[in-house]
Amino acid sequence: MEIVARLAYILVVIPGLISLFMLEKHVLSWIIFFPLIGAAVILFLPKGQEELMKRVAALTTFFPVVMAFYIFLKFNRTSTDFQFVEHASWIPYFNIDYFLGIDGISVSMVLLTALLSFLCIFASWGIDKAVRGYLCLFLLLDTGMMGVFAALDFFLFFIFWEVMLLPMYFLIGIWGSPSRVDPDGMVRGGPYAAIKFFLYTLVGSALMLICILYFYFVHEPHTFNMTKLMASNTSYSPRAQWWLWVALYIGFAIKVPVFPFHTWLPDAHVEAPTAISVILAGILLKMGTYGLLRINYPMLPQATVQFSYFLAVMGMINIIYGALCAMAQKDLKKLVAYSSISHMGYVLLGMSSFTPEGINGAVFQMFNHGTITAMLFLIVGVIYDRAHHRQIEEFGGLAQQMPIYSGITGLAFFAALGLPGLSAFISEALVFLGAFQRYTLITMISVTGVILGAGYMLWTMQRVFLGPLNPKYATLPEINKRELFTLVPLGIIVIILGFYPMPVLNLLNTSLVQLNELVRSFL
Repeated sequence: MEIVARLAYILVVIPGLISLFMLEKHVLSWIIFFPLIGAAVILFLPKGQEELMKRVAALTTFFPVVMAFYIFLKFNRTSTDFQFVEHASWIPYFNIDYFLGIDGISVSMVLLTALLSFLCIFASWGIDKAVRGYLCLFLLLDTGMMGVFAALDFFLFFIFWEVMLLPMYFLIGIWGSPSRVDPDGMVRGGPYAAIKFFLYTLVGSALMLICILYFYFVHEPHTFNMTKLMASNTSYSPRAQWWLWVALYIGFAIKVPVFPFHTWLPDAHVEAPTAISVILAGILLKMGTYGLLRINYPMLPQATVQFSYFLAVMGMINIIYGALCAMAQKDLKKLVAYSSISHMGYVLLGMSSFTPEGINGAVFQMFNHGTITAMLFLIVGVIYDRAHHRQIEEFGGLAQQMPIYSGITGLAFFAALGLPGLSAFISEALVFLGAFQRYTLITMISVTGVILGAGYMLWTMQRVFLGPLNPKYATLPEINKRELFTLVPLGIIVIILGFYPMPVLNLLNTSLVQLNELVRSFL
């Protein structure tokens, strides 16, 4: 078995080293498809080597982190062009290309995806059911997520978008909670949540496909090239723009999710394993707002302006409704799920403002929410693995028994409520600064979401960690090194960006200012 382990490591390390020597020309292809190398190696490992499989998966997701760091260092902050471009003819008869590239809008999402995918492998170390299948599906999901943020051909974009759907369905349905009927008579469990997620997302994909076909056939010559479609954004009739915008909005709003398309999210989060909840909230939700910025804004700018007030109102509803629902929850994981709905409302509000502050704050909030909500779901997973439940009222005084865990939880909770000095404060402040210039009343109402967020976060922290220790949990073990490894890097990022946000804002600003000016020209 030692020979098998060495061979497995070699089969991952050698392509990884080759990829590092070829970064200058093919970094995006490597970062997208490298996880499939690890999946192939895991697929052929002998049965009973679950520990080795997990180590191979960890090594496989480590190389994309290195590649993402290379992108961070080499990315030209002053250019509005797509960078690290790879362009080759794929299916020439239909003008379908293998076309990859990233700009300031997508680069932060690539960094976030690489980091969270790597950490989530360690958060999955406790998985003991069909480990091979779990890891292969997770790595396939990683490929799909990376592909969405890098694809510049609409056909390729749609393929990556759909690639995410299948592994996520099985990861929730098989490795989530078992099927059950709650006392209120409602069917619950991983299979139910997986089907709900699948159906909602499939509806959005169908609408997106219709729009993609329209773009393809209307453009002369027919093309799926996103850059060409962006350049011809005035060639569609106002009525066509209106319908295209609505159809694409529904498809992306389901992913965000925007009220009233949000009902799949709490079920999916509650029933999914911890690592998959992290991926759902940390990355998949961002694909909805990313789609709006990548497609609706530059390709349909006139309709975007027409729907800007609607988008601001939906952002406000998400902020307030999500916060009120979070305050009413008894399950800690469901509380975090509803808080995600609330915090994604800030992204919508900032996007709708068409101001440099607002749109930069929106995309910065996407990144910050990814790191903070990842911490929150990992924290919930730590306590669930020990207590085997998530009922807030049944805890109490855990700070006495688990002081290190309580301190990290405090950092994540304070970051989530937007405490000055932590990353979310900067992004939320920018959103409000930008939105106030166009939607004074909506922004004033939305600011109350900060108060509500502080209310449910502090109330939860009081009930779980303060007061006398519940005797039932007097022997709970402290957070271990593996769990700390998943949380500490995220905590460091939250603190650093809270005091100095420029490493991320410098990546975003040039591309977002250009996009903002494009849309504002139609005001």
